[in-house]
Amino acid sequence: MMLRAPVLTAVGVVLLGGASSGAASQEMIAQPVVQPLPAPEVQRLNRALVSLAKTPRDRDALIEAGKASLGVEDLEAAIGFFGRAAEVDPGHPAVAQGLGSVYLRAGRAGEALLQFDRALSGGVDERNVLSDRALSLDLVGEQVVAQAAYTRALGLDPANDEARRRLAISFAISGNRARFEETLRPLLDQRDTAAQRSRAFGLAILGDGDRATAIVEQIMPRDLATRLVPYLGYMPRLTRPQQAAAANLGIFPRAADVGREDPRLARFAAEERADSRLAPSGPPLNARPVPGAATSVPAAAGAPATPRVATVTPVNVTTATAAASGPPSVPAAPPPSAAPLRVADAFADLVTAPLPDARVSGDAVDISRITVKRELPTPPPATTKPKEPPKPVHPSRVWVQVATGKNVKAFGFDWRRISKDAGAPLAKLNPHTTPWGEANRLLAGPVDSRETAQALVRELKAKGVDSFLYVSPDGEEIQAVK
Repeated sequence: MMLRAPVLTAVGVVLLGGASSGAASQEMIAQPVVQPLPAPEVQRLNRALVSLAKTPRDRDALIEAGKASLGVEDLEAAIGFFGRAAEVDPGHPAVAQGLGSVYLRAGRAGEALLQFDRALSGGVDERNVLSDRALSLDLVGEQVVAQAAYTRALGLDPANDEARRRLAISFAISGNRARFEETLRPLLDQRDTAAQRSRAFGLAILGDGDRATAIVEQIMPRDLATRLVPYLGYMPRLTRPQQAAAANLGIFPRAADVGREDPRLARFAAEERADSRLAPSGPPLNARPVPGAATSVPAAAGAPATPRVATVTPVNVTTATAAASGPPSVPAAPPPSAAPLRVADAFADLVTAPLPDARVSGDAVDISRITVKRELPTPPPATTKPKEPPKPVHPSRVWVQVATGKNVKAFGFDWRRISKDAGAPLAKLNPHTTPWGEANRLLAGPVDSRETAQALVRELKAKGVDSFLYVSPDGEEIQAVK
């Protein structure tokens, strides 16, 4: 079954005349049928794909396709387009900016910072990069430097509401509740829903879970609020980078990593502080103690399943701009809490010398020699193995996308041509398709793993065939090309 994106249908007027003489003519007007246009980012992606179909190595079209893929949250496609653009023009600053945006969305802050610095040194407008670069700094725990970058971004573009929301979250992570509330106030006065969401996360970070929960339950649909509220309770336990990722990107750590510092960030944080010595030092005003990194979630707490897991990779970054920073404030260690009482501790002071042997008189009965018949304990009921949840009809799988097009019927010819050019790499794979905006993907696969798919992409590139990795989500129907 081929799915097509809806298009706007023109309003038509149909006049039906009488069929026989003597009958009065009747005029019938058809009702207008109006279907919504695809989302702007989908239309943007479709236009870029049309351009790439004509000139596959057009740098500007590849960059545009990457940006449009980011707009529809297709990170796999975006990294593929920006990667191909980097091959065409490795030093182009827009390519570095695009790669930085992809890495940021994936939570790979170290790589994102490297690309943003390359983009800035290449001449990209600061207004297009500073807010994202500041968020990358928040993701590595450099709140002071991040707040300076957010402030500069707002100075260049006071209408940048996203930078204002991110700055407020950064103040909450630093423990500065007054600045957090002050920064969000203009957006809250405008009834900005995204600002309400940021306020809920900020309050949760600051430890005001009850108010955060009340806001979420008020502004979000019930099913979404029910899923989100448990995560708010974990916010104070997260490290600063984890709090920034959760509040800004919706990326939560695995339960085993809650409150654990990532040692790979230490090197980067030290370099970032060394490059920003001009910032005022000392703890921020109204700083609050942050729970230590050793805090972990008890196994009995039943941490909810995390929607996304990301790992931040450190890189060696040379700062392109003179960002102001100082060493982050280190909260005073809380006084050691009293260990919970144990039964063994309560009896620790008693004398544990061996008791003397009991002496038995001749008339006494040694009851220790009597064997008492005891009832056997009732065997526990047989536990029934819980039924496994049904497997999805269309599970997530790994593919290699080799072409796009609107006419699915032509994919058979396209596959024969591409597989002939590729030779052995595609010999054991079959063609499949799935809709992509107003176009359709031509996929080879399925492939065993991402590593195998990436190796296949490299083999196809050596044979002159453009391709990139694609992971179909659960539930997406993939049809075989006949």
